[in-house]
Amino acid sequence: MPVSPSPSDEPPPHPGAVLRNHVLPELGLTVSRAAQELAIARQTLHRVLAGTAAVTPEMAARLARLCGIPGRFWLNLQLTHDLWHAQRALAGTLERIPAHPLPDTLKTEILTRHGRTL
Repeated sequence: MPVSPSPSDEPPPHPGAVLRNHVLPELGLTVSRAAQELAIARQTLHRVLAGTAAVTPEMAARLARLCGIPGRFWLNLQLTHDLWHAQRALAGTLERIPAHPLPDTLKTEILTRHGRTL
């Protein structure tokens, strides 16, 4: 049975915060220079850094090339951030959805076959 999220849980960081606080300073890049090197508009990068725009697969590929951190990392960070917020926004609705758990063996088979783990 799913566990309801605790309101005191800290939200996971938006990938833009990691980029703003760690990556760009370490690379010595300004926002303008990073946007130029990523071949995107400065405003687009500003929105990502502010956490108001999501890291898309295309942006993740660009970031991977820029700093060497795999695109999957950026996408997983975005997914974790989005899911955390969605679970809280939908908490009341989710509680009303009946749970129909699959057997563990079937879940494991599905997740293994599709390259994921619990």
